Amino acid sequence: MRPRKRRFTFLGTGTSSGVPIIGCTCAVCLSNDEKDKRLRTSAMLTFENQDNTHNKNIVIDTGPDFRQQMLREKVTDIEAIIFTHQHNDHTAGLDDIRPINFQKNNAMPIYATPSVQNDLQQRFSYAFDKNPYPGAPKLTLIDLSKEGKFTIQDLIEVQPIEVMHGKLPILGFKFDNLTYITDCKTIEYIEFKKLMGTKILVLSALHHKEHHAHMTLKQALELVEVLKPEQTYFTHISHGMGKISDINPTLPKGVQLAYDGLSFEW
Repeated sequence: MRPRKRRFTFLGTGTSSGVPIIGCTCAVCLSNDEKDKRLRTSAMLTFENQDNTHNKNIVIDTGPDFRQQMLREKVTDIEAIIFTHQHNDHTAGLDDIRPINFQKNNAMPIYATPSVQNDLQQRFSYAFDKNPYPGAPKLTLIDLSKEGKFTIQDLIEVQPIEVMHGKLPILGFKFDNLTYITDCKTIEYIEFKKLMGTKILVLSALHHKEHHAHMTLKQALELVEVLKPEQTYFTHISHGMGKISDINPTLPKGVQLAYDGLSFEW
């Protein structure tokens, strides 16, 4: 049975420290608004069958809050994981894939560039031993590069897009008319052309002050003005951005700060 509906969910929308930050007493970190509480950035694509059973999920990044995010969204199965890059706030939760390994009795497909794979093999070396201990994560590594498209289990064709996270090249992804880019500072023109035709854009916007490796809100808005998607959601947000209730009313039509748990069909 072919999937009928496609759903996108923000599992986390915070920067590497999350929001609130430990020990911080700023207005955002002390906010009682649940939309100001941000786990580390991650997202999920869900492909829903017509009978709403056996839905298939693809996760983008597994940060330190991965377990908490899966429990919150009541996820019981994942088809594959795609990694944008190797930083801790995007990979540290990979070990928590084990319950799904046990349930499926199968290795989890991991789509990542060779440099990300090398980092995972060092960080989670016990999962890649020739004779791993019983209960270690089971992972199947699949090469990614900015060149060419790939398909995940006949669910979706994916166009990788290389963006620069400071001096580190990382990947964003275009899923049909939805584009997901996080931890971005700049994009080379040849890669920027891949963004054309995007109707829904998910883009990182850290805060208001200049940063060596992330777009500010102003810089992200300038990119949106060029692409003119129908809808834009900003993610990877720090406490320096301000409260969501203060910022969203100031943004152009069709642009908003995302929040953890926000979900939409596309």
